[in-house]
Amino acid sequence: MVEIIRMLLLAALGSLILSGCGSPRVSTPCPMTLPETTTGWDLPKVHTAFQYACKMGTTTLILITDGKVVRSMGDVSVPLRVHSVRKALLSALVGQHAGTGPNQINLESSLAELGIDDAPHPLNALQKEATVRHLIKSVSGINHLAAAEGGLMQKDKDRRLGRKTNTPGTKWAYNNWDYNALTTIFMQETGLSVFQAFKQGIADPIGMQDFGKDAVIMEYERALSRHPKAGFKMSARDLAKFGQLYLNKGRWDGRQIVPEEWIERITDDYTVTGRELIRSGHGYLWWVPNDNKSREMGIPEGTFVATGFGSQRIAVIPEWNTVIVHQVNAIDCIVPVMQQHGTSFKGAIIRLYMCRYPIFSLAQECRECGFVGNFMKTGFVKILSKIIDARLPEN
Repeated sequence: MVEIIRMLLLAALGSLILSGCGSPRVSTPCPMTLPETTTGWDLPKVHTAFQYACKMGTTTLILITDGKVVRSMGDVSVPLRVHSVRKALLSALVGQHAGTGPNQINLESSLAELGIDDAPHPLNALQKEATVRHLIKSVSGINHLAAAEGGLMQKDKDRRLGRKTNTPGTKWAYNNWDYNALTTIFMQETGLSVFQAFKQGIADPIGMQDFGKDAVIMEYERALSRHPKAGFKMSARDLAKFGQLYLNKGRWDGRQIVPEEWIERITDDYTVTGRELIRSGHGYLWWVPNDNKSREMGIPEGTFVATGFGSQRIAVIPEWNTVIVHQVNAIDCIVPVMQQHGTSFKGAIIRLYMCRYPIFSLAQECRECGFVGNFMKTGFVKILSKIIDARLPEN
């Protein structure tokens, strides 16, 4: 804590001396593909948007319209951690297996009926009245410690849910406990591992090219909860195929892979979150930009976005028949900073965020990884804004 306060004070002093600005990546090439199509796009402006993303530190970026690549940047075959994009992937699996038959997931089943509890801190009777549908809509109201839940996320959950027991269905919160418990329920009810289900049910049918045996990482923090995080490592081109599957309303090569009505629920049955822009709405583990700022920015109505820490994104824009995938390899920067300084994940993020200020920018970690700080808040929104500007007006 003392180290963090010292860095913040130095940053404040630096900002008085020099104007703070985003840290560009160390000069490295950003290989880009030639377009397969330019329909609907001003190609020079698309190029400008991609060059901006390169300067910001984006690892991979893909823009697809009508199923064809308008432009892509970076090595799109390398699997990277997708962080909370995992939740949209989990939602697809639940949608495939939702039902009332054997080895299916009944959305109306309560935690009590399913035998779901937690340890070392057990649930009470009212919390066990929450249903699977409550979990997938993030309205269980359960404020319980969870695996892979950062300090800021927990603070927001505390603010929204408080410490008293809530009636299920009455309060929304972005809540890793809901999603991790949903993972346990999925495995329990279907008899499948997350890897098995995703490979057999999605990756293989749509021809993902890089979904290997290490693609799913089950992470437990048993001192907090018995329910695991199912993390994913996926390549940009495989994420693009997943986005295209959703753009196609769940169909691929004539087969219905994910039920169409499940995908329609994202924008038909979402919750207004009180946040802004991309996170202003939330439905079935996707974000739905629905506020005035989203419309003013030019994000078309009906857009939905999967997001993960460090600006991992899948944006599905049905009005433009377009998918955008964005990745930043933040974790390969954060872990070395943690090891070098003996600091926490949060401490490493703060150190990299401080690289935005000139007083810190000459440090070795800033020269190599300072760009990560560009994506802690609005980095992707700025890139998306430039992509929107490259869209040609409808005739």
